[in-house]
Amino acid sequence: MFPWIGSLISKRLGKKQFLLMMKKVLSLLVLAFVFFSPVMAQNAEVQKINKKNLVIKEWNTDPRSGKKVLDRETTYNADGKKIEEIEYGSDGQKWRKRFEYAPGSDGKCVKESVYDERNRLNLVKKYEYNEFGRKKTQYNYNAKGKLLTVKIFEYIAEDA
Repeated sequence: MFPWIGSLISKRLGKKQFLLMMKKVLSLLVLAFVFFSPVMAQNAEVQKINKKNLVIKEWNTDPRSGKKVLDRETTYNADGKKIEEIEYGSDGQKWRKRFEYAPGSDGKCVKESVYDERNRLNLVKKYEYNEFGRKKTQYNYNAKGKLLTVKIFEYIAEDA
């Protein structure tokens, strides 16, 4: 299968020396795996953010003047669920979204209210989920409660 191994054994090393060398290499590989596995797992844990009662502000900074301008603000509740998201422009709020979760909805958003730059209700999205917890249907209503559109989600898995 690997003819170079045979030539390595016969020309440079004896069989015992080769096996001893392979044993050392395998030991080093196992040692490296044992050492780096916890480090990698620890890094994955460090990257996970606790979102309970968290507010994340995203800022844009002008490279010349150094002036910071608020771009987006996202707020999470005590359960770590996103409850509000606000997008800002140079002249203030562009839009704001409020997210609502129903008891027993397994943490899924059931209603999203979208407000305009003047903080007036513009659109309401209500969601239904399938048995797998994926969005099934999205109902879009205007500010007066009139149904505008219905979006159906279709999930198609393709074999690789």
